[in-house]
Amino acid sequence: MEKREIQIRLAEGRDAAEIARLLHDFNVEYSEPTPGVGQLTETIGRLLEGDEITVLLAGEGPDGLALLRFRPGIWSTGLEAYLQELYVVPSLRGQGIGRSLLTEAIELSRERGADGIDLNTGETDTAARGLYESMGFTNREGAPDGPLMLFYEREI
Repeated sequence: MEKREIQIRLAEGRDAAEIARLLHDFNVEYSEPTPGVGQLTETIGRLLEGDEITVLLAGEGPDGLALLRFRPGIWSTGLEAYLQELYVVPSLRGQGIGRSLLTEAIELSRERGADGIDLNTGETDTAARGLYESMGFTNREGAPDGPLMLFYEREI
């Protein structure tokens, strides 16, 4: 049986509502707050229009997304790429959509001049951690046996 090719494309402004739907569903799935699809649609539209975010969409649904932010680097001459969100519709997980999105996100980051990409995930999201680690991401500082890198956040 031949594995189907997963189509990945760059999102445009007209995709804001679909991106908002996916992001809303993502937060609901993990019991995180969400302003709702309407507010997210406005925010995503504005951020896409201002080139503040880059979004890759998978499949016709769309079935998943990778949301990236790029910023000038401090410690190198290249850009820093931040994978802010990677999400696949739950019923379609395990089919390679997340891996395809991540592969394309890395390639796009290279094309845009980034020399690194970072992301955050939760300790209990073992599927995501497995994907990231299988693609060379690490949460160890400096070397495979270095200390754990930690992420902190605070609402203000």
